[in-house]
Amino acid sequence: MIMKKPGKFFVAMLAVCFLGIGLVTVLPHKALAAAGPSSVGYVDYGLLVSQHPDMPKANEALKAEQEKLKKEFESKMAALSSDKDKQALSLQLGTQLEKKRWELLNPIMNSINTAIKDVAAEKGLSVVIEKSVVLFGGQDITVDVGKKITGSK
Repeated sequence: MIMKKPGKFFVAMLAVCFLGIGLVTVLPHKALAAAGPSSVGYVDYGLLVSQHPDMPKANEALKAEQEKLKKEFESKMAALSSDKDKQALSLQLGTQLEKKRWELLNPIMNSINTAIKDVAAEKGLSVVIEKSVVLFGGQDITVDVGKKITGSK
C-alpha cells in the first residue's frame, strides 16, 4: 500500500487541535493568575495542633491517664481468668483513654478552628482547607492562625 502525503487541510486541522489543547491547558492558569489573590486558604492543621500552647499540658495529662489506666489494668488482670475477660477489660480501659484524649484535644481544636475562622474573615477567604489536600494555588495562613492562637503579632 502506498501512503499519500497528508493534505494541507489535514495539516491545518492538526495544527488547530494542538493549538486548542495548548490553550485549554494554559488559559485556566493565566486566568487564575489574572483573577488576583485566591479566596481559598489552607493550613497545616497537624502543625497547629502540635505547636498549640496548651498541647504540652494536654500531653502530660494524657500520659498520666495512660499510666493510671495501665496500673488499673495490671491490678485487675490478676483476678481475671479468661482471655475474653482480659480483652473486655483492655477494651474498656482503651475506650476510657480515648475519651480522655478527646476531652483534652477538643478545646485545643476549638481554639484552632476559631482562629482559622477569624483569619479567614480578615483575609476575605471563603474556604480554608487542610494543606495536605492542596495541589495548586491557595494561600497558606498557617502562620497567621498560629499568631492568632498565641496572641502575638
